[in-house]
Amino acid sequence: MSADDLVLTRLGCRFLGRRFPCTIGRGGIRADKREGDGATPIAAMTIVGMLYRPDRIARPVPWAEPITPGDLWSDASGQPDYNTHVRTPYPHSHEALRRADPLYDLVLVTDWNWPDAEDGKGSAIFVHQWRRPGFPTEGCVAFRRDHLHWSAARIEAGTRLVVSETLA
Repeated sequence: MSADDLVLTRLGCRFLGRRFPCTIGRGGIRADKREGDGATPIAAMTIVGMLYRPDRIARPVPWAEPITPGDLWSDASGQPDYNTHVRTPYPHSHEALRRADPLYDLVLVTDWNWPDAEDGKGSAIFVHQWRRPGFPTEGCVAFRRDHLHWSAARIEAGTRLVVSETLA
């Protein structure tokens, strides 16, 4: 691990010499992550993308992509586009990326079960804004808004999110 990694610890997430409080999935952390279990996977995941709501925030970094109306993320295990960014109309199970709440105003996309998704292994493992301290996610890692924005401004594509089995 390096200082350039986002490293999940028992005391929060460490990044560039700072430690930020964060929340994880309601299912805890698991090595055997499955779709719908609410767990954050134990893995060293690479940040492969950044999405943002251009109607709510400025582009955080030049490589960030806007979330537009109709943007979805497929969580339809068994479909060829499982665990990828899709658009409406999409008849299979999915998660809306453009939400009424601010949770996905800024999203760091990881390479968990991507690009060649294995059916049922889990989808949409992101880093995003939390609802409130201690409120679990559906498997993502979530930060306070200002901490997420500070980190996103310093993250590069290729930065890793490290979730260790020592936390289990």
